[in-house]
Amino acid sequence: MNKVAGQKGAAQYLYPPLDPFDQRMLHVGDGHRVYVEQCGRPDGVPVIVLHGGPGGGCSPAMRRYFDPEHYRIILFDQRGCGRSRPHSSVEDNTTWHLVRDIELIRETLGIDRWVIFGGSWGATLGLIYTQTHGDRVMHLILRGVFLMTQAELAWFYGGGAGQFWPDMWKRFTGLIPDDEQDDMIVAYNRRLFCGDLAIETRYARAWASWENTLASISNDGPGGESPAEYARAFARLENHYFINRGFLEEDGQILKNADLLTGIPGTIVQGRYDMICPPASAAALHDLWQGSTLRIIPRAGHALSEPGISAQLVRTTNALRRDFQPAG
Repeated sequence: MNKVAGQKGAAQYLYPPLDPFDQRMLHVGDGHRVYVEQCGRPDGVPVIVLHGGPGGGCSPAMRRYFDPEHYRIILFDQRGCGRSRPHSSVEDNTTWHLVRDIELIRETLGIDRWVIFGGSWGATLGLIYTQTHGDRVMHLILRGVFLMTQAELAWFYGGGAGQFWPDMWKRFTGLIPDDEQDDMIVAYNRRLFCGDLAIETRYARAWASWENTLASISNDGPGGESPAEYARAFARLENHYFINRGFLEEDGQILKNADLLTGIPGTIVQGRYDMICPPASAAALHDLWQGSTLRIIPRAGHALSEPGISAQLVRTTNALRRDFQPAG
């Protein structure tokens, strides 16, 4: 096994490809190949990391929230993004395809039960997976809760967050004609899927910039432009999921099915000043989810990298070491 960068003072390892993986690519059907990696302790407590977006992809930094001497850490790029292929594809790409992919990863790796770790859209996906396959979940760790409701989408794409960031909101809406600004998701959809790569990239970068600018409490304005390939996958996938309301049967479905979380312990870590996923969603989920713990982080926004959020997530995973022991 090959060493990779990990937490200070602890060895961390990257597994060689596992059959039926090909260069860590898992064929999940429908023409999609999903990138999967493992690191940490081979016989450790398994935890799967669900990245945000949809379309964000996983990164090496996501390994750092887990003690590699204790955990078997599994990361994957969801359909259409990161190192998964085909890139930026929305064909056969729905919430339920992703739930199925997570189960296929679990079965392929021979895991019985595992910890779910997800933030933002990853929290959404983690909740839906748990409500579907609760017997496979040992503990659910969520950050920056997003429940895929129309109210949340209206907040971020209908001008709510724009009241706090009017200059950036004007920048985001200014690319759209006045007579289309009543529905920014639909307006951007027309351009993100127009078939002209240059136009798609221009609007993808604007879409990504609006979200990235508001992610951290320390941001004062937009940073540099996202790489074209990343921005296009991120924007197209997010827009595809949002215009289809997450492919859920009804608005508010996650909260309405909160009873399916009964008996499954969970920890919710939420930034007090999260502009992308306001704390009201985390509080509503906590109120309905018996066995959950809510940690509100003061002076923190949405990003996983916020110091207070990162510190609390590490405290959470370290505390769980007392409850869940490696197999070896």
